[in-house]
Amino acid sequence: MARARTVYRCTACGAEHPKWSGRCGECGEWNTLAEEAASAPRRGGGYSGLADGAVLDLARVAPQEAPRIPTGIDELDRALGGGLVRGSVVLIGGDPGIGKSTLLLQACAALAAGTPTLYVTGEESPAQVALRAQRLGLAPAGLRLLAETRLEAILEAARRERAGVLVVDSIQTVHTEALQSAPGSVGQVRECAAELVRLAKGAGCAVFLVGHVTKEGQLAGPRVLEHMVDTVLYFEGDAGGRLRVVRAVKNRFGAVNELGVFAMTDRGLRPVGNPSAIFLSRPEHAAPGSVVTVTREGTRPLLLEVQALVEEAHGGPARRLAVGVDPNRINLLLAVLHRHGGIPLYDRDVFVNVVGGVRVAETAADLAVVAAAVSSLRDRALPRDLVVFGEVGLAGEIRPVPGGPERLREAAKHGFRRAVVPKGNAPRGGIEGLAVAAVTRLAEALERLD
Repeated sequence: MARARTVYRCTACGAEHPKWSGRCGECGEWNTLAEEAASAPRRGGGYSGLADGAVLDLARVAPQEAPRIPTGIDELDRALGGGLVRGSVVLIGGDPGIGKSTLLLQACAALAAGTPTLYVTGEESPAQVALRAQRLGLAPAGLRLLAETRLEAILEAARRERAGVLVVDSIQTVHTEALQSAPGSVGQVRECAAELVRLAKGAGCAVFLVGHVTKEGQLAGPRVLEHMVDTVLYFEGDAGGRLRVVRAVKNRFGAVNELGVFAMTDRGLRPVGNPSAIFLSRPEHAAPGSVVTVTREGTRPLLLEVQALVEEAHGGPARRLAVGVDPNRINLLLAVLHRHGGIPLYDRDVFVNVVGGVRVAETAADLAVVAAAVSSLRDRALPRDLVVFGEVGLAGEIRPVPGGPERLREAAKHGFRRAVVPKGNAPRGGIEGLAVAAVTRLAEALERLD
């Protein structure tokens, strides 16, 4: 069989070259040319099934809710937006050893009971996968297993088995004979992913792709890989810790930033239905520099403990270290605290940590960070039944955040009796059992916390 013609495309500007060279002749970047198959234009391309050139009136198109397939794992279904959609492609990435293969094997064992499921392993032997299933206590009856890295063989096996769910672990190990480059290269990853997406859309097969991550925590391979798939899930958490978090950063069939929380046990990953109870496992006695805030991950309000440690800087400039929050945001909040709160911390080291290894991306934790820092500075513990949230502006104002009533109800459900929140988030009818203090300025909030 004649080998397909290949071209070299610049990953920086997209220019196409007939042969490889060290430098792109269009943009001048070095080492950006990647091999890929030179595919001919497809007749009637696309997956919609419409005739060529068909233009529709959007008002006449009947919306259809995509049917969901439960994976058997509630927290994974939550991250996916309610379950797995037929014909969708899900890319899941995370650090080595975080639990990607374990989670997918558990999901496949549950899916195989009602849907033809094919698990393709490119990094482990069938015996290793069987040993993991035995260690997890799974009974994967009906789950089909294939140890293969050649794309053409994987596609043929998926069609032969009429797979409704296909797992490829991992996309960086798969290669196509149409390209001469090594597996894991930009061209190989892009071409293999494109063919798997084509299979999913054409055959209605749901595809899971496991992706490696770089040392910066980003998915390895071309950035276009994340644009090609329907859903991107990130596994977060310390590989040596107990808690794992699956976060949806892209989802064409559901809400973005939905969060699934798992606990790693000797029997695999177990869903955590009430993560706030785990994140709030605080000591019996209140300690300075600790306060509880309510964040919102997708549609779920989540109670987290924010800790701060303020200490004199001994020699050299003051240090700022943040775990779970944006370090630049910490510098901004400390500047606002000095200007509008009258509390200078320029000569002190400030360390901020979100307990549980969760990363907080929204600004609702601003007021909690400031409260924890002031509590540590004054060596005065805040009440254990106090919850704090709100965005702090550069002018010293306390701005409301989305979902205020839901956050307060979640706090009241867990036994909190006092809350300091922005005035715009104060409920009109109040929350039973919760005394809400509404503030508009940073100085007013500090008085409430004193």
